[in-house]
Formats: sequence, structure tokens, C-alpha cells
Amino acid sequence: MSRELMEHIRKFVSLDEASADSVSGECHPESFKKKAFLLREGQLCRKDYFVVSGCLRMFFIDEKGQEQTTHFAIENWWMSDYRSYEHQTPSVFFIQAVEDTRVLSLERDHQERLFTEVPVFCRYYGKVLQRAYAASQLRVKLMKEYSREALYHHFVSLFPDFVRRVPQYMLASYLGFTPEYLSEIRKKNKRKQIS
Repeated sequence: MSRELMEHIRKFVSLDEASADSVSGECHPESFKKKAFLLREGQLCRKDYFVVSGCLRMFFIDEKGQEQTTHFAIENWWMSDYRSYEHQTPSVFFIQAVEDTRVLSLERDHQERLFTEVPVFCRYYGKVLQRAYAASQLRVKLMKEYSREALYHHFVSLFPDFVRRVPQYMLASYLGFTPEYLSEIRKKNKRKQIS
């Protein structure tokens, strides 16, 4: 199953067979059914997850008891509560499978060993995290700059397949509005397409 990870790594850095074997030896396949939790609030996050197939989401529950989705991870994306993972403090997030999902999990101690023994993996990981952080920065900018409707249209234009895979209430939460508002936007778009 690590073929997908090796292909992803080689998009960013050169990886020889010995290094690939080392990485494969530290990453372990796991499968999760739809709605299964990989992490719950209050637990220590001990793993980083590379999504082979399926979709994960990270969320927290706000003071009103509403789920607030902060991130998604689909194929070839990594997901973890990096604060909890790095500092080994209780997580303030949940990580849940949105679909039946297969991952490669990498425990923190194993990651540290790979960073030392396979420096090219450290370079790859740094590049991936830079891209993820840049995407988070852009999302914050767009949420402050765009109207809610424009934000939705922008997201749909960038990730049309992804939008079809994720339940409406999760997408609404991720974009910062209610499922009812998202439903209104979709109805408005259908009316425009018909006329």
C-alpha cells in the first residue's frame, strides 16, 4: 500500500530504493470505516496520517455544541493534530473518516527516526507542510475577503469532485456558514441554470 506514498514523495524529492524501504518500514496501513474516529478531543495525537484512499476531516465542537470543521484530507494529503502530535499534549480536535478510508500512519518516534536516518524524507515532509500551511493562509484571506457566496463558488471551482464527496453540513462548517445558507446558495445556482 505504500506505493501511493512513494509516488507522492517522488513528486517532491528524489528517493532511492533504500530510503523508500526505510520509509515504508515506518508507515503502517490502517483502515477506517465511514464515521470512525482516528482521534478524539482530549486524547494524545500519536500519529500522522497519509490518506491512500477516502477522506478525513478535523473538527472541534464549539461552545454551542456545533461541529466546526477546520480541515479535510483526501488522497495524498497528510492529517494530524500537529500541536498535540509535536508536544504530546491533549488534542482539542477530533479526526474522523468522512468515507471508508485507508491510510498509512506514522508514529511520532518513527517520524523522528526517519528525519534523522532519511534526510530526504525530512525535505519532502517540509515541502508538504509548507504547501498545506500556504493553503491555510489563503483560506483565511479568502474567508475575510470574499462574500460567503463568492467563497463557495471559488471553492467549488477549485475542488468540484471534492464538493460532491463531502456532506453538505461538513462543507458549510468548513466554509464558515450554516447548512441552510449553503442550501440557499445551491438553490439559487439551480434557478440561474434553469433560466
